[in-house]
Amino acid sequence: MKISLIGCGCGRETLVREAAEAIRSADALIGAPRLLEQFPEAEKKIPALSAKEIATALPSLSGSEVCVLFSGDSGFYSGARLLIPLLPENSEWRIIPGVSSLQLLAARLGEAWQNWRLCSAHGVDCDPVWEVCHGQKVFFLTGGKLGPAELCRMLTEAGLGSLSVVVGEQLGCPEERITQGKAEELSQTAFSPLSCMLAETAPRRQRRAPGLPDADFERTEKVPMTKQEVRSAVLAKLGVGPEDTCWDIGTGTGSVAVELALQARSVWAVERNREALRIAERNREKHGAWNLHLKEGSAPEILEGLPKPDAVFVGGSGGQMEEILKAVYYVNQKARVCVSAIALETLQCALACLRKLGYENEVCQIAVSRSRPAGDLTMMLGQNPVYLITGNPE
Repeated sequence: MKISLIGCGCGRETLVREAAEAIRSADALIGAPRLLEQFPEAEKKIPALSAKEIATALPSLSGSEVCVLFSGDSGFYSGARLLIPLLPENSEWRIIPGVSSLQLLAARLGEAWQNWRLCSAHGVDCDPVWEVCHGQKVFFLTGGKLGPAELCRMLTEAGLGSLSVVVGEQLGCPEERITQGKAEELSQTAFSPLSCMLAETAPRRQRRAPGLPDADFERTEKVPMTKQEVRSAVLAKLGVGPEDTCWDIGTGTGSVAVELALQARSVWAVERNREALRIAERNREKHGAWNLHLKEGSAPEILEGLPKPDAVFVGGSGGQMEEILKAVYYVNQKARVCVSAIALETLQCALACLRKLGYENEVCQIAVSRSRPAGDLTMMLGQNPVYLITGNPE
């Protein structure tokens, strides 16, 4: 059996010549009904959507030349990669690429796409807010529940409603349409299921090592802020990576939450003080931490329903330390935990709770002194010592 895995591009008119010749000479075509309808002259057509369905149909075509049709390009978020391991043994197969919607949209806009960030929201979970936070334009394959309007709604809810967006519908077809606008506008627009989207990069401060200067954050005397040196140590202790989901409990001014958001996929910060939340929101916008979600309420109650965390910082517990740590443990026993404390009683409570839950513990005391002028001289002024209690799953 000879099998050609063909990327049909954005329709019959965009087929490359090698693909057109393979389809013309094939004994049978297999693929989605939408693709098969484009070739009415083919004598044998077998509708199949999933790789498993296609693989099941292939043995009955032994000795034939078969073309398996995929939309777009067979190497760009295509079902071809799932089918290849399922192909019959001793079959001869080849891949014939197609013109993808990515290429067509770039051509319509007169742009090069090699520096775009590419991702799929077609039938899979996608966080558009995180995707636009990398300093690149982002191309989204869309489909299913996450069409362009829904992606634009998610951007708007994160404060990115003014972000410029382009939607390409039915590319390569007579019904082709290109729509440009702001995310907030397009969140109210109906688009074809056959669409793709290009979003501008979100405004965001240039990345640097953790530990932003304290002067970069808004704060007041009534709302405490974790200082630069401690913030750096917190991120180091938690070992936050770009795929992590984080919680910041008792976020205060949001300084730690902002730093986490610049490193992690998403951050959920909770705070019961309304004034502190207003300051945290201003710091979020100032630093472009669009993947930071702020929630008003008291822990542990407010934690219910939040996404499962990989790393948790507890900056304030409101006397509910044990309940908070238990809530974290029950959601994800493998979550990494770091607690900040300035009182010995808080240190003792956190340490005892983490031990009871089975974490490996470490306590670090950070005592920072900062210089200040004293006439023509310079003297060092000591800051309050801070304890960081870390818990790692055994």
